[in-house]
Amino acid sequence: MTKGGRHARVTPLALVVRALRLAATVGVFAGALIAGTAVAETPAEFIYRVSHSTFGDIGTYSNTIEPSRDGTTVQTRAHFEVSMLGVRMFREDAARTERWLGNRLVSFHGVTDKGNGPVEVNGEARGNGFVITSSSQGTITAPASVHPANPWSNNFLSSNTMMRPDSGKLEQVRIGSGQETTVKIDGATVSAVKFEIDGSTKYTVWLDARGVPVKFVADDDTGKVTFTLAKCIGCGPEPAQIGTR
Repeated sequence: MTKGGRHARVTPLALVVRALRLAATVGVFAGALIAGTAVAETPAEFIYRVSHSTFGDIGTYSNTIEPSRDGTTVQTRAHFEVSMLGVRMFREDAARTERWLGNRLVSFHGVTDKGNGPVEVNGEARGNGFVITSSSQGTITAPASVHPANPWSNNFLSSNTMMRPDSGKLEQVRIGSGQETTVKIDGATVSAVKFEIDGSTKYTVWLDARGVPVKFVADDDTGKVTFTLAKCIGCGPEPAQIGTR
């Protein structure tokens, strides 16, 4: 990019901030993940380690799924941090709760702190829409089919409207058809279905034989942010037992 005929200078700090923002909103494509019927009907927890192509390991991300007769509750926790030469450049912590009734999101509450104080995003189903309130976006109404950018369920396939959980911003995405392939997870070759998702950023996700999202990547001009499944509680056999080394 240029400004005034010269190349604009991108500082290391600016690169860090943009990379962490990418990690925070990676769910825009991660909503395109399938968490299998068996997983959706029983308690489960997905725990991911998160890395960046330039900064290495930057944190963790997890989803805890709690089904009940009254619907499904999804608890999300995220922690991202980047340090350079021993100096912390960026830190972000988030806690979010989604409540679902069947395939419809009925409420959302998220608190994200990027070092400047907590920012809340709230949402609730009303009539034929979903009303979202946040400090950055104000109050907006999304389609009833809206999905938070979060990898836990296959019902994303019916919607091309994603909500960024850190800001409440809506984004339109296009989900490609799945392709059978394999992916390396901690040295194991795992059979998977690969999806590519187009939004403001390019995304790729791999689902293993259990329908669990074992890996997903967001790629923009800051580099690649990769989420790799480190532990899957209540999901059945480990990926290494499904694939071959």
